[in-house]
Amino acid sequence: MAFTPEHLEIYQRDGYVVVRNLFSKAEVERLYGLAVGDAVLTTKTYDRVDASGMKTRLALWYALDDSLYSKFARSSRIVDGVEQILGSRAAHYHSKLMQKEPRTGGAWEWHQDYGYWYKNNGFLFPDMLSVLTALTPATKENGCLQMIKGSHKMGRVEHGFSGEQVGADLEKVNEALKIMPLEYLEMEPGDTAFFHCNTLHASAANLSDQPRWSIITAYNLASNKPYKDIHESSYTPIDYYDGDLLAEEEAGISETADFLVKR
Repeated sequence: MAFTPEHLEIYQRDGYVVVRNLFSKAEVERLYGLAVGDAVLTTKTYDRVDASGMKTRLALWYALDDSLYSKFARSSRIVDGVEQILGSRAAHYHSKLMQKEPRTGGAWEWHQDYGYWYKNNGFLFPDMLSVLTALTPATKENGCLQMIKGSHKMGRVEHGFSGEQVGADLEKVNEALKIMPLEYLEMEPGDTAFFHCNTLHASAANLSDQPRWSIITAYNLASNKPYKDIHESSYTPIDYYDGDLLAEEEAGISETADFLVKR
């Protein structure tokens, strides 16, 4: 599959779009297998506690290296879609491996990604989006993404802390839910969701006996350089990767990938 003009139309209307089978089962199994056994990622993974005290585990890094994860983030299958959306050259802001373990994986409160990026990272314009690829099945039972369709058109709303997470103003969220549809993004491994940085989204706790793992990469319009918390990759145009992920060496992530450290 590929990102098409039809996908772009849906994205602009709804604030997100899912491209089914953007990556093959074999590609995703290879990436997932590497991630599960990656010693560096394991040491860099930390917990985020939700409002109920349950924990979601994640590792987040800014710099692109020679790892399979970076080749994935630079994949022309993703970047071509991102640049159709942004209208010009894209930069890699960060990547993260989300790990919702069975029966313990916590929820993510309602939020907009730009709610973080505007305030904490100094991006003046919402010319940004996230791209999530499911590494394991994502279902209602294990806490798949929930999207408020069309909420990107609201613009940025205020955010405050909820547990260790930053959540959107619930008054605005509840009003949005009265007039905009809520959709659960149930996905198979290899399915990929592109979503606007102002689209309100959340996910419930994983109360099932199956893990929910995904890799999420945030992209920025290369000209949208932040004025604080600056990482060079966030304004450097991406060097596209057109190779075969299955033929590449299974290189894990490096210690120098500029990891986020939990404060």
